[in-house]
Amino acid sequence: MARKSSTKIWWITGIVLVVLMVGLFGAKQAGLIGKPKTTEVEYTNVKRNDIIERVSASGKVQPEVEVKLSPDVSGEIISLNVAEGDSVVKGQLLLKIRPDNYESLMARAQAAVNSSKANYEQTKAMVSQSESRLIQAKANFERNKKLYTDKVISASDFETFESNYGVAQQDLESAKANVSAAMFNIKSAEASMKDAAENLRKTSIFAPVSGIISLLNVEEGERVVGTSQMAGTEMMRIANLRNMEVRVNVNENDIVRVSIGDTAEIDVDAYSSSGRKFKGIVKEIANTAAGLATSTTSASSVSADAVTEFEVKVKILNDSFSDLMATRSKKSYPFKPGMTASVEIITERKNSVISVPIAAVTTRSNKAAEDAKKEPNSNDADIDANKAKAKKEEVIKEVVFVDVKGKAEMKEVKTGISDFDNIEILSGLKEGDQIISGPYIVVSKNLNNGDLVEKKKPEVKKDEKKSNEN
Repeated sequence: MARKSSTKIWWITGIVLVVLMVGLFGAKQAGLIGKPKTTEVEYTNVKRNDIIERVSASGKVQPEVEVKLSPDVSGEIISLNVAEGDSVVKGQLLLKIRPDNYESLMARAQAAVNSSKANYEQTKAMVSQSESRLIQAKANFERNKKLYTDKVISASDFETFESNYGVAQQDLESAKANVSAAMFNIKSAEASMKDAAENLRKTSIFAPVSGIISLLNVEEGERVVGTSQMAGTEMMRIANLRNMEVRVNVNENDIVRVSIGDTAEIDVDAYSSSGRKFKGIVKEIANTAAGLATSTTSASSVSADAVTEFEVKVKILNDSFSDLMATRSKKSYPFKPGMTASVEIITERKNSVISVPIAAVTTRSNKAAEDAKKEPNSNDADIDANKAKAKKEEVIKEVVFVDVKGKAEMKEVKTGISDFDNIEILSGLKEGDQIISGPYIVVSKNLNNGDLVEKKKPEVKKDEKKSNEN
């Protein structure tokens, strides 16, 4: 019995010791006993730097001018005079489509024109005949009118002559109308012949511009569909590979900072291994978001998370790759349509401005409105009103933290442009001030006004630690 009591006492004593140790550890961490808990931070000094603000985007290399050729008429290709990569000049014959059917249509149209002209001459002759008959009918009418007045002929005979005269007049008007109709028939036939001649002409495809055959989709003997029937067959593309551009999509948050004429640095993936970069200039900025102009979906069906982007065309300056052109043959060019490229558009540049590391600047909201939510003796209506008021009064501001006698003090600043490393300080700090710059998660999330801070101790590498122990 005594042995069981002794064991029980030991268990109780052990549990009490564990509870005491946990309590002491918690009190120490909370700063109730021993040294208060501090946050280890990194420091840096405010200094002057050159800041280049950039907008980054990626896209594809494309020719500034690229013409897609599709036939106007359908048929079989009987002659193909170019190959992919060939240089062509404006007006050069590229290929021929079998013209047999169009030659037949042309002959038929020519025959229709000749028939219309013959019919025209025939109607003109009928006019002359009608005029002669009218003269004779008029003479008979005038002569018999006098005889009728003299009571020589009967009223019935006079009416016959009068009727013949009226019919002759109508025949002449009808003949003249037939002449006009025949003239219109000639014009219609000539228009049909012109259309047939144009279709016959379109069986020969000529180069609309000078350039390089950048893409060839057809072979001799292949049948193609003309644009008069649906979209037509894309046969080839002619591009000027001397003048190239990069087409990139820029986020709507960045597009407002991009302007026509901004310079750019272009990194083409094909030349990344050599570290070669090319110079460019912004030549065109889309006014409508990419895909929006051709989209047929309703606004309600578009996802709220969809990224809105605008197409920007960046011309690759020829001077930046002139040395590559000198080492290549006439048919070879350093860039090919579809190459992947990354672009950094320089939107603004400032030299020797007061700046800090971009990780040192964070945002905090003012807490004045938060107290309104905690007021005692408030009913539900007051709480809702206070919450609405708090939300309205809450202001997000940019701040940095400085060390004031071992405590973090929040300091509001106004910032300007930034690059990937530094951000410009317009107000709130001066050159030489010491600020807390890291670690990033501490500055951006954890650090609050009045927290105790101390300089972070440098980490000792394992190799150095082993050598010190030895």
